[in-house]
Amino acid sequence: MKPIIFSNHAKEQMAERGADENEVILTIQKGEPELAKHNRILYRKNFQFSRQWRGKWYRIKQVVPVVREEFDKIIVITVYVFYF
Repeated sequence: MKPIIFSNHAKEQMAERGADENEVILTIQKGEPELAKHNRILYRKNFQFSRQWRGKWYRIKQVVPVVREEFDKIIVITVYVFYF
């Protein structure tokens, strides 16, 4: 597997949206890939959550990193997080 590099923007979005690096890496390794704009790839993976996020209870957290794959590395551009 290529090394995974996190952009500053991705790190900021992860902190703001409640994802950690381990979840993002696992999502890239084992999640479902989809084509995204600008020749990027996004991955989706659902995690059991079963707790509160910002005052509301959720069972599932979906982590969705958007990456640019280069010859020698994967760069995480941004990370979305959805709660269900």
